[in-house]
Amino acid sequence: METRYLPYILILPVTLFLCLFFLYPFVLVAQQAFWTDSGWSMQNFRDVTGHWKFPISLKNTLYLAAIVVPVQLVLALLMATMVRNMKKGRDLVLYVWTIPLGISDLAAGIIWLAIFEQSGFLNSMLSGLGVVDKPINLLTYQNPGIVFIAIALAEIWRATAIMLVILVAGIGLIPKEYYEAAEVFGASPWKRFTRITLPLLRPSLSTALVIRVILAFEVFAVVQAIGGTLFPVLMSETFNYQFELLNSGAAAAVALIILAISIAFTVLILRLLRVPKGATI
Repeated sequence: METRYLPYILILPVTLFLCLFFLYPFVLVAQQAFWTDSGWSMQNFRDVTGHWKFPISLKNTLYLAAIVVPVQLVLALLMATMVRNMKKGRDLVLYVWTIPLGISDLAAGIIWLAIFEQSGFLNSMLSGLGVVDKPINLLTYQNPGIVFIAIALAEIWRATAIMLVILVAGIGLIPKEYYEAAEVFGASPWKRFTRITLPLLRPSLSTALVIRVILAFEVFAVVQAIGGTLFPVLMSETFNYQFELLNSGAAAAVALIILAISIAFTVLILRLLRVPKGATI
């Protein structure tokens, strides 16, 4: 067998896997979204976008991503820099910080629900400090801000480690000689961070941001556990159409809208963090 065919043979299993478990289901979803009893149509998209909950769900999804992702990025950068500068205990600290990765989305939501619910830890603490006379129900339609904060905190706690792992790996690829040379010339820690770490970390930043933004648009279990119907998002609308209203066409339409938004933001991130030609890191 000629060696020129070897690369194609090696990628064949992955290609078949993607075609079977991604491309084929995508074609089926697209068919459901664009096909109605009267044939090829955009009716499913008109129905879901014209529903009164769609603008609210879209706004909540974008707003949550706009708040959570930047906070997670800043935290992940700080944590990754701290891990890099540690002399001892680096592996232990990194292990502790990545523990939330082993917790499912639903379990994370339930943990934070136990903090914010009427009989939860937060009410118990406030009662013990004398701030409130009796436990109050924080997660209601009368307190949309608290519902949002609870969901945002749960997402930040649960998913910051995803970005942290990627950034730690990226920082590990930066040669230490760059930092040593900067110290010799008197560069402050902030200048070393902005002139060395951030520019050379651009590929890892783009990867972390793309993955995290896509997951942010697909948030569901945490929202359902904490907010339920009080905080509708696009994925919860997909679930409602599919399993409660039994309208697979509308569910597929919302899923494609989420995909389109994810692709748009992915392209934007890749363009903003484009790696210059000739860069090796």
